[in-house]
Amino acid sequence: MRGRRLSELAKDRIFLLVLIIPAVVMLLFTIGIPIVKSISMSFFKVSLLSMKSQPWNNFANYKEILQDGEFFSALFVTLKYVLCIVSIQFVLGVSLALILNSSIRFKKFFRTLILIPWIVPTIVSALLWMWLFQPQYGLMNYVLQQLHIIDKPQEWLTNMDLALPAVIVTALWRQLPFMSTMLLAGMQGISEDMYEAARIDGANRRQILFNITLPLLKNNIKTITLISIIENFKMFPLFWIMTGGGPLNKTTTLAIYSYKAAFVQMNLGKGAAIGALWLIIMVLISSLYNKLFALGEDAPAPGKGKKKHAQISSITSKQAG
Repeated sequence: MRGRRLSELAKDRIFLLVLIIPAVVMLLFTIGIPIVKSISMSFFKVSLLSMKSQPWNNFANYKEILQDGEFFSALFVTLKYVLCIVSIQFVLGVSLALILNSSIRFKKFFRTLILIPWIVPTIVSALLWMWLFQPQYGLMNYVLQQLHIIDKPQEWLTNMDLALPAVIVTALWRQLPFMSTMLLAGMQGISEDMYEAARIDGANRRQILFNITLPLLKNNIKTITLISIIENFKMFPLFWIMTGGGPLNKTTTLAIYSYKAAFVQMNLGKGAAIGALWLIIMVLISSLYNKLFALGEDAPAPGKGKKKHAQISSITSKQAG
């Protein structure tokens, strides 16, 4: 009997290996090997003009990058962009998900409608919003002038103060459906009994949001916002198509900086070094993000589940106080 059990366990392990090995091999060839190749290239002097000669130059590429103020400028622009887009996207995503999760009419139609920007390819989105931001005949200037918000047409994509906000608006339009849809899916997984108990205890919408909805969506929020941070940290198409990193490097992110170094300056070694530093920064930010979320988690304690209804009931006493 024991031998039979071991045989069954062995079969299960073999079956799992058969499923996992192809995925691991695919990741190795598509992600692992390119990363190792890029990191190793960062220690060589590699140019598109002389691919046959690739001398070892130690940390010269990294010294050049760190001595060049453009790297820190690109890092600042990247962090500023990521912080703005993720924060705004989260607030609007929660708001939109709450609306679509309520008992409004035609909510199935609206749930389908909001997915359209997400379906549109990034390049098409960039070209569309370039036309909307066009200073002479763009719709954005026309609408804002009609509403008396601006008194003259603005050069959105060539203005040093407006270029980055314009890209943020474009990215927000395209990415908001994903954030709101994922949050909506999480909200639909919350039991209606929790809301009903809170309403019976006299809780208002704000108290229900901050004491029930958001705490129960914590794991969803952690995953979705981390995906958004990573995706926006490496955002390239919108910036390159809409502004090309200008004006005066005001929208030059790490992605644009790396591309220019590798394929405009034709210095593949420097571009690889930027990519290596970029990867380290992303890993550090992701680790810090996970640690911050872990600090907010309650330590496991006996009887915690029994206190859940008492916590909901306390909302009324807080309101009364």
